[in-house]
This record gives sequence, structure tokens and C-alpha cells, in this order.
Amino acid sequence: MASLAPSFGSGAMTNSFTDMKNANVILIGGNNTAECHPLAMRWVLEAQKRGAKLIVVDPRFNRTAKVADIYAPVRPGTDIGYLGAIVKYIFDNKFYDEEYIKAHTNALYKVNPTFAFNDGLFSGYNPQGGPYKKDSWTYQLGLDGLPLKADALTDPDCVLMKLKEQFKDYTFEKAYEITGMPVDKVKLVAETFVKNRPGTILYALGMTQKSVGVQGIRMYAIIQLLLGNMGMAGGGINANRGEPNVQGSTDMAALAHILPGYMPMPSDALPTLNDYVKAVGTAKAKKTIALLKAWYGDKATPENEFGYHHIPKRSAKESAAKYVPIFEKLNQKAFEMGFIFAQNPAVSTPNLDMVWRGLSNLDLLVVAEIFETETASFWQHPDVNPKDIQTEVILLPAAMAFEKAGTMTNSARWVQGKPAAVPAPGEAIPDGDMIYEIMNRVKELYANSSDPKDKAILDLTWHYEAPGHEGIDMEMVLKEMNGYDLATGKLLDTGSQIAKAEPGTVSSGLGGLYTGVITEEGNHSLRHDNSDPSSLGIHPKWTFAWPNNTRVLWNRGSVDKNGQPRDKDRALVWWNGTSWVGNDILDVAAKDKGPDTPEGSKVFSTGEGKGALFRAVYKQPQKDAPELTLNPGYDPNIFKVAPVITEPGIADGPMPAHYEPIESPVQNPMFKQQSNPMMRPLELQEIQKSGDAKDFPYVLTTYMVTEQFLSGGVTRNTPQLNELMPSNFAEISTTLAKKLGVKSGDPVTISTARGKVTIDAMVTERIQTLKVDGKDIEVIGVPWGWGYKGLVHGESINKVTNSAADPNTGTPEYKACSCNLTKGGN
Repeated sequence: MASLAPSFGSGAMTNSFTDMKNANVILIGGNNTAECHPLAMRWVLEAQKRGAKLIVVDPRFNRTAKVADIYAPVRPGTDIGYLGAIVKYIFDNKFYDEEYIKAHTNALYKVNPTFAFNDGLFSGYNPQGGPYKKDSWTYQLGLDGLPLKADALTDPDCVLMKLKEQFKDYTFEKAYEITGMPVDKVKLVAETFVKNRPGTILYALGMTQKSVGVQGIRMYAIIQLLLGNMGMAGGGINANRGEPNVQGSTDMAALAHILPGYMPMPSDALPTLNDYVKAVGTAKAKKTIALLKAWYGDKATPENEFGYHHIPKRSAKESAAKYVPIFEKLNQKAFEMGFIFAQNPAVSTPNLDMVWRGLSNLDLLVVAEIFETETASFWQHPDVNPKDIQTEVILLPAAMAFEKAGTMTNSARWVQGKPAAVPAPGEAIPDGDMIYEIMNRVKELYANSSDPKDKAILDLTWHYEAPGHEGIDMEMVLKEMNGYDLATGKLLDTGSQIAKAEPGTVSSGLGGLYTGVITEEGNHSLRHDNSDPSSLGIHPKWTFAWPNNTRVLWNRGSVDKNGQPRDKDRALVWWNGTSWVGNDILDVAAKDKGPDTPEGSKVFSTGEGKGALFRAVYKQPQKDAPELTLNPGYDPNIFKVAPVITEPGIADGPMPAHYEPIESPVQNPMFKQQSNPMMRPLELQEIQKSGDAKDFPYVLTTYMVTEQFLSGGVTRNTPQLNELMPSNFAEISTTLAKKLGVKSGDPVTISTARGKVTIDAMVTERIQTLKVDGKDIEVIGVPWGWGYKGLVHGESINKVTNSAADPNTGTPEYKACSCNLTKGGN
């Protein structure tokens, strides 16, 4: 997940599904809402009923586009081209909200004079390779260490003018040349979105699964900040995340670079807690200590740095081990044993040869699943000989979602509790019970160890049983996530208690992110009161939304400089003269500080406290570091030198730029620099090959269908769904079909540098031939959720997708690969 600050692009919704009805315009780019998030589509349609315009930008005319007011085609992987044209349109006509950007963004901050951008490369680029040197991606600072502000938005050194310069060449005509979106459509999209405020943006994997995924979301953030749509009801940027608890999994740190609750993962460059505090700041350090207290309880003391040494430290010289590198390491025999829960990488991973070979290098693979998936039976793949694979595979029978109790967190950050609807059949048990029992056994094995490295296991608190409850009690886990006042033993009420408390006196298994979800008052995740006094879709007593039950993030941005609503019909919070009140819970700003104070005017949770139009590298100096009374024997100065928030910048630039996908049929129309210069070099070149446009002239993109969802592990074992969608298909235009002599139902072979698959053709007008840089470009669309297990079978298109990835998140570029297509089978 990207940072929740608008500087980076949210991995969660800033607003909510129910808030969509408040929008005057909705842009859906990189998300087929009607098909992949059908319940969310209800609120899109409600907005339309109220007069909102719906814009859909997609390579295919999909089910969402069917009801759109404007459908605009786009070449996969090139969204920054048309979004850049929208930014230029805003600047050319001065459509930006001047009061908003002056008060709530870094528009006036002066940029380091040595910063530059030339022909697709930012200053600090190393031609010999390696990351950007970011010394110039900073502000001009005053003697107090704070950014200098320009007197006017026209100052050539200020952020706004740097942004204007960055996008000066992104004309409507250039957008057409890059994306294939006709000029009149680019202009119509820009006019419609800019002139109907507030507007909201919905996206999903169609934006993130690209080598410029983060910068594409940054474009959304820049547009919404310029228009003053952030923090507004009916505004924001809303990531529609996957149905199977993707948001909750991210909150729990199912990512390599963070701890639970989005605290930074320590590296070996920060060997002590003091080093960590100085690097990440007081606020994050306090949350991390609360997390350590939840993990290690009484064994986490000031004298042992609260168990900080128990956290494994990743190498500071390498990026966190993300998705593709893990499978590269599997192929290099870096692991002997693997656990896979709730994932089917033998279908969902790009370049599947890398997966099959890698898994065969394990001595033992444990898979927890509902059905026997391709991953659990990778040794049965038609192209391999099972006798050649020595991996022992254990399949643990898992319970379905409706067969287990717990919480699921949706895209809107709503933490929703649920009981088990029915008991799990046979030997199936919830995966939480599996993990709990495995760790119990591990602790038994190490019980008599005196090796210092084993103390991380021995010191771990691991008691989640309740009287009369068999297995793990998920409510006890939720209480640990919420956190406790360790002096009273009572559950915490708000995350602010962690910020105010002496380190070591409070605990929280998520560093305060979910604090308030379950308190002495009761389990708020189980609340089902759908009353909504505001009629804005806030529903404050329906379950619980993090942080602190806030429904619209950064809602302080919804008011003017006097603290009064900018839009009285969509009022979220306001200043009543003595405190902040309103329909929602005030986010970020201090509730008892007026709108004209530094504490009461803060909108965003960035280091600067501003929405970042330019993502600078910045450390905010901490004034008057708090005097903290720590237990005897611990350094009382540890918190006195820490910055409040550190912003390390983004790997591939402080502002977005159009780069071509790693495999592209055209040369970059904007710069000599063809693709993202910060993409990590792929290892295993014999497997991870890239193709040339002369051999692979077409663009392949992948997507999901409702009937066969995700990797198909459940849906392809459901007879009723198989009747609706019995086989996979490749959507091709009527133009390409005529050229190749292909009819619907004919087998076609899709080939890339990595291999080939045979799939039946679907000839359709839903995909049109695009004109790009003077060339006709054909797009081929294929659903990805197929494999050789289940009641229905089909070749997985991910056998031929590439492993190039966004340098920030490691998300592979599934959405834009070069391919060829021929009539007939292999």
C-alpha cells in the first residue's frame, strides 16, 4: 500500500462507497466497477440518478462503460498521457482552486534551485545504474529548517510553477499521440471532470499493475488537489480494493516494507531503537513501541529497547523483498520451506515458468486452501514430470470466509465484524486457527533454548484462547490490535492516547490504526445501525472506520480559512468558535485548536502537513521536543532529536512523467527515455525475457470477470458459475480478426518472449483499433483467472505476462505486455 498521504496515492479509499452519491462527476480509470466491485456500482448509479456525470476510461468497452455518460478508450499503460493533458488544461485556464492550494498544498513552497528534469530524467540520475540521488528533490529552507514560501504562485521557483512546467507539453493532441484517445474525447473528459466539482476518482488494479503505477495514482492526487476535491464529500481518490480482505491484509502488514499499521520496517542501518526513532520520528516510534508491547508484553522493557532487537532487520542496501524478487530467490534456492495462505501464485504470478521452477526447489511447501488449487498441485502441471519434483506438499483444508468469525476491512477502511454463518465441513478449520497452532508448536520446540536469537520466539505473547472457545478467539486478537492502557488494563478509545502516553505504558498490535474498534463500550465492528443524520452517506454507527471512525480522510480540507464549510450542502466538519464539530470525525487537525492556528489548520498527514503537488524529500524539524519520563535505566533523550515526520520521496521522481511500458510497440512520444528508468533489473534472464515490438506487435492486457473471480480457486469449482463462464477467451477487435481470418470460437495462440498459450477468440467491437503515434495499435484482452485445476480448465494468460514492476511497490506490469497473435493452436 502506498502512503495514505495524497503525496503518494492512497491504497485505501479516502472517502467511502456510500459517499460516492455526493459526487457531481465520477472518473473511473483502471477499474471495471460494475464487474469487479458490483456492490460499489450501486453508489455510482445513485450518483448518476442525482445528476452526476460518469466518465469511464478503459482499453475495453466494459460493463461499467455501458452505463457511462462518457467512454474514452486508452492504450494500456499510458494513463499519465491523458491525465497530464487534464493538468495542462487546468493550468491553461486557471481552473485550480487558488485559495485551497495556497492553504492546503505545497504549491507556494520554493524548490531547490538545482532540481531539474531533462528529456525524461530527473536530476540525480546515475547513468551507471542504481537509485536516484535525491539531494535536489528538496525545498529551499529557512534558518528554522522550514520550507521557504514564495510571495506569489507565479514565482518560478515555487512548486506550482514547477508542476506547470512539467506538464506544459501535454496537449490534447499529444495525449492522443500517446494514448490513442481521440482529441475530442480527451478534451471532453478534461472539461467534464474539471467543471463539475466535487468530483471523485475510482481506480483499482488497472492503474496499479504498471511500471508507473504509483506515479499514475500521483496524477490523480495532483488533479484532485488542484481542484480542491481532497477532503470533500463527493471528492477524494478511491481505490476499490479486492473483495477478499485486501485492505485488511495490507493493514496487517502483508507487505515486506512495513510493520502492522504502516510503520516502517527497520533495516540494518537502524540497529538500535534510538536510531529508529531518529529516522522515523517520534509519532511513528511511539506507535512502534506500542506494537512491541502488544507482541512481547512484560518482556518488552526500556532496558531491552522494548524488544526492538527481536525484529528482523532487512538490508538497507536492498529494497524490501517484494513479489517478483521472492520468486527469483526461490529459483536461486534461497528457501527450503514455504507457506502459502489465501493465494494461488501458480495462476496469479507473471511469467509462470518462474513459479513452477521456483516451487520445485523447496523441500516442503505448505498450502492452506479451500480447494486443491494449481499452487497446491504445481507438480501436476501438464508440462512437468511429477517424478522430477522432490518437493513435499502439504494441503491444509481451510474454511471459507462465511465459515469463520473475525473482521474484514473493506476499501472504505470500514472494519466489519462477522460471526461464522455455518460451521466448516469435515477437517477444514479457519486459517487463523492453523497459524495459532503452528506457532504454539514452534514455541514448544524452542522452549528450552538458551540461544539469544530464539528469544524473539520465547518472549512472544501468544495467548488468544477464551473460556469455552475452541481454537483462537478472534475477538481477543481484535482487542490486541485495538490496544490497552497497561496501567489500568482497559482498552484504549482513540489513537491519540498512544501519541500522548509515555512509551511502554500502552500497547496496540496495529500501532493505533484500529484503536477505537473495540473498547470497554463494546465491539464497534459489530455495529449495524445504519442511521445517517447528515444524509451524506457517513453512517457513523455502522461498524468502525479507521482512523478513529473517520469516514472522509483529511476532511479539514472541506472548510475555508475561517473553518466554515466550503460547500454547505456537503458539510463534514466545521469550527463553532471553540472546537471542531460536524457530521464526521475531524481528521489530522487538533480538535480544540482554531482554523488560524498551525495545529488547527493542518489537513494532511505528510511531513509538511500539506498536500504534495511536488513530492519532496523532507524532514520536518521538531520544535520543543516533549520531555518524556521513561523508566529508570533508559536514555531519556531518545525522543528529543527526532523529526516529526520524514518524507523519503518516491523512487522514480517527485513529479510524474509519461514512460512507455517495458514492452511497447512505439517509441516514447515525450522523451528519449523510453521506460521508467528506476525499474529494478530482472534477474533470471533465461526466464524473464523481454520482447521486441517487431516480433510482438500487439498489446496484451489482463482483467477479471465476475463469474470467474480472481485466480478462480473458488469460482471454477462452482458449477453454477461454470455454466455462465465455462472457458477462457481472448478479446480481439474486428479489424484484427479480419486481418488474421479469425472468427469467434476459433483457437488463437498468444505468444510473448516468455512463451505461448492457446485460447479461444472472442471477436468484439468492445475493443477498437487505436491510432497511436501514427500507427494502428491492436489491444488483446484476456481474463487471467484460469488454470488446470477445478471443474473447468483453461490456460493461464500469466504464463506469458512479464515481471517488470513499479519501482515503489513491486507490482508487476500485467496490464501492458507486447505479444503476437496467430490463428490456430500451438
